[in-house]
Amino acid sequence: MPPHLKHAMPKAFWIAGLALVFLLLYAPILSAVLFSFSADRFPSLNMSGFSTKWYAQVLTDRAMLDALGNSLTVAGITALIATALGFSAAYADYRFRFFGQKAVLALALLPPTVPLVILGLAMLAFFSRIGIAGTLVAVVAAHVVIAAPFAMAVCRLRLAQLDETLETAAQNLGALPHSALARVVLPHSLPAILAAFLITFAVSFDEYVIAWFTGGLNQTIPVAVLTTLQGQVDPTIHVIGTMSFSVTLTLVLIALAVVLSQSGGAMSKEETS
Repeated sequence: MPPHLKHAMPKAFWIAGLALVFLLLYAPILSAVLFSFSADRFPSLNMSGFSTKWYAQVLTDRAMLDALGNSLTVAGITALIATALGFSAAYADYRFRFFGQKAVLALALLPPTVPLVILGLAMLAFFSRIGIAGTLVAVVAAHVVIAAPFAMAVCRLRLAQLDETLETAAQNLGALPHSALARVVLPHSLPAILAAFLITFAVSFDEYVIAWFTGGLNQTIPVAVLTTLQGQVDPTIHVIGTMSFSVTLTLVLIALAVVLSQSGGAMSKEETS
């Protein structure tokens, strides 16, 4: 901040406010991590000791392992399809100009803003009509709808940093359109594509509402956790929550590191030029 600018409130006030926000956000998560190592069945701050027996119980639970396999399968396929669709949509918005372009862009980015319950009910009705409701195919299709806009946004931001004349110059030098795309656009967009894949994987892996509506008996990890909570207080819930949070946080941090590293490289190139 420039030295001549001053805040209405002291710096300590803003630091305390930021600390409070982080506390409210992460205190429940940190408590779940702590309780996952508790030797007691019921969570309490007065723990009798630490133990990893609940982790061992989760890793030997057939139902949870099946749910984990479903989650990884759905998230992996969803990430591949959503990233491909997101990049294609971002490239179309970057490369071409057509009537109603802004409206099409707004519609493409709309699904994450729709309440998940409404979206889940609509997809359940549609998938029931075409005969795939209650299958993992339905879950993948539904997750692609909500994950593709995230991939599109990430890829579009990266394409905005690409000089539009480079692809044209490559074609003027004799490159075919698909060769220019493969040799100019894709290498430049590769970090964003990787980041989009990781983010869409995390979005699908953690999604509960739509998976519950469309998956039927094919439960993913979030659905299995909520189903378990309806019947009893199970200490393994903290273990599953800790594992899921760790996976999601790792993917998001890697994606953020990739995007920031490329943005920093681009800024340094501009400064040197």
